[in-house]
Amino acid sequence: MYGETTYTWEYVCGYETREQRKRRLLRRMYTLSAAVCIVSLTAVLSIKLAAAGGIRFLTEKLQHTKTEASAALLSGGEETEAVWEKEEAVPAAVVTGQTAASDAEESAQPAAAHIPTVYLDPGHGGADEGCAREGVREKDLNLAIALLVRDQLKEKGYQVIMSRETDTYIAKEARVEEANQSGADIYISIHQNATEEGAGVNGMEVWYTEDGDRCDSKRLAQLIRQQTLKSTEAAERELRSDADFYVTKNTSMPACLIETGFLSNTAERRKLSLAEYQQQIAGGIVQGIAYYFHPKTMYLTFDDGPSEENTRKVLEILRERNIKATFFLVGENVRQHPEVARQIVAEGHTIGIHCDNHNYDALYESVDSYVADFEKARQTVYEVTGVETNLFRFPGGSVNAFNKKTGKAIIREMTDRGYIYYDWNASLEDAVKNPDPKQLVENGVSTTLGRKKVVLLAHDVVGSTTLCLEELLDSLPEYEMKPLNEDVEPICF
Repeated sequence: MYGETTYTWEYVCGYETREQRKRRLLRRMYTLSAAVCIVSLTAVLSIKLAAAGGIRFLTEKLQHTKTEASAALLSGGEETEAVWEKEEAVPAAVVTGQTAASDAEESAQPAAAHIPTVYLDPGHGGADEGCAREGVREKDLNLAIALLVRDQLKEKGYQVIMSRETDTYIAKEARVEEANQSGADIYISIHQNATEEGAGVNGMEVWYTEDGDRCDSKRLAQLIRQQTLKSTEAAERELRSDADFYVTKNTSMPACLIETGFLSNTAERRKLSLAEYQQQIAGGIVQGIAYYFHPKTMYLTFDDGPSEENTRKVLEILRERNIKATFFLVGENVRQHPEVARQIVAEGHTIGIHCDNHNYDALYESVDSYVADFEKARQTVYEVTGVETNLFRFPGGSVNAFNKKTGKAIIREMTDRGYIYYDWNASLEDAVKNPDPKQLVENGVSTTLGRKKVVLLAHDVVGSTTLCLEELLDSLPEYEMKPLNEDVEPICF
């Protein structure tokens, strides 16, 4: 989630945040403290009588209230000792007669969650009409679509800044300066296209400037392109990273420019003039923005490694993209390529156990045969990498043609031993003879089925997988890649 406000279950049901709950409990402490003083002492002498014995009773009451508050807070989620540092100061102030309740109340206010801000730039305007054909002017379409995007974003709770909301001319330098000073998180410029090359040219283009200062521009452009193509079914044109546009080169935040269609194409021009089609374009842009700030989750997993050549290529690609994955290792391969196994760990990836030897018949013959193979692999991984892991994946998955008789018993035994197994709900289907890289990308994307949580199966010993991995990752910008850990609820067949 964007921002740092943590929500209790009560909030999900429509009641309060954990910070609000904490403040309520603090108020309860103050109220109880005051009540104890009033009942036990007179209003005038309450502070001075504390030294004569009232202090002990008051302190015990406050401590009891704090214990109740702590239990209540912890039941709503994790708390840190820092929370109680502020709260412990309050009883001391009350005992010494200070009126610190209002100060503590103010200090307990939650930090405001960051609300994503989008800078929308409808290109051209005023005397600068952009391209035009048959009375259809780019500046008008740009503004109409941008206003629809603005309204949809505001409905979703985003902050929106518009470079223009009327038919006025604003220099591109002024637009960029305003965006840079506004603190906007992203910049999206909306345009139309035209060409003299031929009336048949059509489709949508998205541009961004590739540089290190705005490394997220590519992902933003990928999402805008992906989701708008999906919402409009427009002709697909390539994503362009060589944008020589002032607005994509000089913004201080991730930026992209979308050309939603060609006014030089009669059919596309007619379609772009329709309110319904403009809504589809706007909806796609908005969904791309939503995924940019709130991505779905993918756990990228690799089986059967390590291998000297292919695993190192996979690691290189992941390193360049700052992605952490999970590698389910085969014991005999770890013994053959110990340095690669150590590299996986050194680069921050998660390790799990796959098996020691890929002999399915022997592996699934009995519970004992499976456990023996597993423990041999686990010991090898520990000796080579120093990692003790409780994560594993069954060769062939937890349900396969080889474990029909023994599978359930093996699962029970491994679970009783404290091990956690992970199947998958999407796959490259790369464990076939001579896999085609293009087909592997299609398999990976199509089998996600748009799920919010995906465990994707791939094999780092397959050459075709290394060849398609970058294209695959580019095809899944709506997902944030994470490594598995023991806290991730397993996907099980």
